[in-house]
Amino acid sequence: MEEIANKIFLYPTDTTFGIGCSANDVESIRRIFDLKKRAESKSLIILVDTPARLQSIVDVPELAWDIMDLSEKPVTIVYDDPKNLPQELIAEDGTIAIRLTDDLGCKKIIGKLKAPIVSTSANISGEPTPSSFEEISEEIINGVDYIFPETKTFHPKFSGSSVIKLSKDGVVKVLRE
Repeated sequence: MEEIANKIFLYPTDTTFGIGCSANDVESIRRIFDLKKRAESKSLIILVDTPARLQSIVDVPELAWDIMDLSEKPVTIVYDDPKNLPQELIAEDGTIAIRLTDDLGCKKIIGKLKAPIVSTSANISGEPTPSSFEEISEEIINGVDYIFPETKTFHPKFSGSSVIKLSKDGVVKVLRE
């Protein structure tokens, strides 16, 4: 695996094609917003590889574990009051969207960087999510620093994850099925 610290990369995720970087690399996070032409008011999802890493960022309600265990597809949960993350990743309402991934490739990247990774779809904001490598725009391909080789033969299983918001006050809201 090429040296990917301080770089943005194109990679296969547990759902679709992703643009990512270390969740601790503020400059690369800003570059992803620019590349996607995404408003900074729209936060990014991050991936973690272990329950321990998840718990180092947020207080995980018991319900979150049940949702993750019962979900038939990858599920991203929006948590209140994250800690140990750059402000650039935290939504205006003080939340963060995190997915505990089972994908071995994603786990390897997270392990190499020793940090959660940003995971946002490999498209310009507002454009369709690509369903094959050939559908990824030249702008995205030319805008990343590194493309994981397996990305070129990857076939996404999902167009995205389910997104569920779990508020401190116990309110559960499905944001994306």
